Amino acid sequence: MKKILLIEDNQEIRENTAEILSLANYQVLEAPNGKLGVDLAKKEHPDLIICDIMMPQLDGYGVLHMLSKFPETASIPFVFLTAKSEKEDFRKGMNLGADDYLTKPFDDVELLDVVEMRLKKNEILKAEFQRNVQGLDNFIQEAKGYEELNKLISENRRVTVFRKKQHLFSEGNYPSNLYFLNKGKIKTYKSNEEGREYITCLYKDGDFIGYLDLLEEKAYRESAMALEDSEVYIIPREDFYTLLYQNRDVAGKFIKILSDNLADREERLLKLAYNSVRKRVAEALLFVERQYKEDPNYKSEVSITREDLASIVGASKETVIRTLADFKDEHLIDTRGSKITILNAQKLERMRN
Repeated sequence: MKKILLIEDNQEIRENTAEILSLANYQVLEAPNGKLGVDLAKKEHPDLIICDIMMPQLDGYGVLHMLSKFPETASIPFVFLTAKSEKEDFRKGMNLGADDYLTKPFDDVELLDVVEMRLKKNEILKAEFQRNVQGLDNFIQEAKGYEELNKLISENRRVTVFRKKQHLFSEGNYPSNLYFLNKGKIKTYKSNEEGREYITCLYKDGDFIGYLDLLEEKAYRESAMALEDSEVYIIPREDFYTLLYQNRDVAGKFIKILSDNLADREERLLKLAYNSVRKRVAEALLFVERQYKEDPNYKSEVSITREDLASIVGASKETVIRTLADFKDEHLIDTRGSKITILNAQKLERMRN
């Protein structure tokens, strides 16, 4: 049973509205003012909030503003209930992130239509995202189902094949697209004044690339290059901004999709920055293995050039080669050409710093 929070200071309207929703088989929570409504929303996590605008203590705008600050309540569909119909009030509410309006007086059909539509759209956006081109395209098509987004999202998305060593973008250039890796391997890296390269991240199927610079509207702080022939879905910058800023529900899911690997990346960079060379080489091997391991039933095999491995570690190629030789003597790994087989992942994980 879906749970709806109704925040309304007029007792008669609140009771009548709650009765309609209860008869439609919704569980209804009632709050007579905005302050109690915020407390109930944080405690109960309803599926939908219907809130009056003009209330004592804390009005509807304040309720929406406060709930948008908490991750557990920010994505709850929010419908304003108001006797006002001036355009300024609608615009203010939409700018704050409201999903819909009901203007008093309303009948039970209007109320239930709005509730059903908002719950249905929210369920669609909560659905698990398939990390491939089809899944991303489905998400964008669902977003276009929102009236305010339909005319803003273009049809200029395309799939492009980048050949091995071909650049997606270069450090210092300004971003014009969001990149989604459908198939292949991509690295991002930075270069110092001497031209020495440091790999900042390795990307696998289902990863987004380059969105932080798009968000900040700054030049790329790193370059991106294909490690092998790779299939990339390119989304225009304007569509990226539309998905992010034009609708609260869509933005909530889009941010979750984008930030899926951000925490892991930050943790990895911290480890590589402060650990010893031996520890960094061990961490780098395990990181590459986790990113690109295809079959969990076979021995962990890493295929990467010594130059790229050194770029991840942040050390010279010669230092990395010597460390790999030590690991081989210690029976932690085996090597054959560019391929490295991890023989003892547990010892690599527990490598003393």
